[in-house]
Amino acid sequence: MRLTNLFTKTSKTAPADEVAKNAQLLIRAGFVHKEMAGVYAYLPLGKIVLDKIINIIREEMNSVGGSEVSLTALQQKDVWEASGRWNDEVMDVWFKTKLASGSELGLAPTHEEPLTQLMKNHIQSYKDLPVYPYQFQIKFRNELRSKSGLMRGREFWMKDLYSFSRTQDEHDVFYEKISDVYLHIFERLGLGDLTYKTFASGGSFAKYSHEFQTVSPVGEDKIYVHEARRIAINEEVYNDEVLADLGLERSEMVEKTAVEMGNIFTLGTKFSDALDLAFTDEDGTSKKVIMGSYGIGPSRVMGLLAEHFSDDKGLVWPENVAPAKVYLVRIGGDEATEHADALYDELMVQKVEVLYDDRDVRPGQKFADSELIGVPYRVTVSDRLIKSEQYEFTERKTGETSLLTREQLVAKLS
Repeated sequence: MRLTNLFTKTSKTAPADEVAKNAQLLIRAGFVHKEMAGVYAYLPLGKIVLDKIINIIREEMNSVGGSEVSLTALQQKDVWEASGRWNDEVMDVWFKTKLASGSELGLAPTHEEPLTQLMKNHIQSYKDLPVYPYQFQIKFRNELRSKSGLMRGREFWMKDLYSFSRTQDEHDVFYEKISDVYLHIFERLGLGDLTYKTFASGGSFAKYSHEFQTVSPVGEDKIYVHEARRIAINEEVYNDEVLADLGLERSEMVEKTAVEMGNIFTLGTKFSDALDLAFTDEDGTSKKVIMGSYGIGPSRVMGLLAEHFSDDKGLVWPENVAPAKVYLVRIGGDEATEHADALYDELMVQKVEVLYDDRDVRPGQKFADSELIGVPYRVTVSDRLIKSEQYEFTERKTGETSLLTREQLVAKLS
């Protein structure tokens, strides 16, 4: 991508009412646009990052047999009335509206009910199970507090997978498989060392649900971590009984502040009972489907990555989610332009993602923007370096700079 083809611009300042570091940086770097509190538009560079995060999650969901769908945002109230969750006193985050005819609709905060209703068309026999539909979709929640940038929004991206199983044992096997996959997702995102499988309340369906909490000073949750076993307990269930159940000693636990990045729940037959989702088993009996719910917020992940991978100059993206691998800077006249254009074309042929700063602006502005945008590597082509047939190669994370020949540069990047 050439910057002259990019309509967005960087800024030295963020909106005065934006207090979250992640949103300040993402707005200044031209990744997102703030529409209102808790509502952000994704600009071209931000959309690339979001899509890369989504694709990592998608690959892992597909690896366990997930089938991607796209459900509707508009919700009919009768499906939700069947479960009791249309009531604002039961679920207080609804955005509701009315059609011209007067019919009341809601904007989906989650999708257990409509998907359960939909699956009645596809599940009749034990031969139809298990199934694992999932989606990436914008969810809507009327949050009272929306001061954490992308990490707590009223409109946000969510990956939600729902499992439909014949038996509790079948459900439990998949539940553990998803648990392992979630940890792998956070490893791929560069957050593996900071993320813990965290025991939380399981409600009326299981002894525990599990959160995936990432340690961060901007977190809203308090967890107690056992470093050796890489597990944690949420403050809400931190007591002697839970410690004993998990074989842990209070003296071994370390209190930390964390952000909930994902969660997995056993739902049992709560929704299949409410919406009459049943199947005929091998023995001819009718049984209710056992369900589970598994969520990760890609937009929340993006916000935490911006919080965690940044410094006083700007963003420092991990390579696998960065908007490009290389920020190519051109400094000089016609000869520099010729060499930079040729290098850009060669890197594109090698399928190296390049953000080419071909603007006619001061070198200082190009360097400052490269650091703010946070692409992992910067390559500088200048009239001075062309004479020695070298290119300046700078690593964003460390600031280390070296001079490379064209062959060395292309080999290093491809």
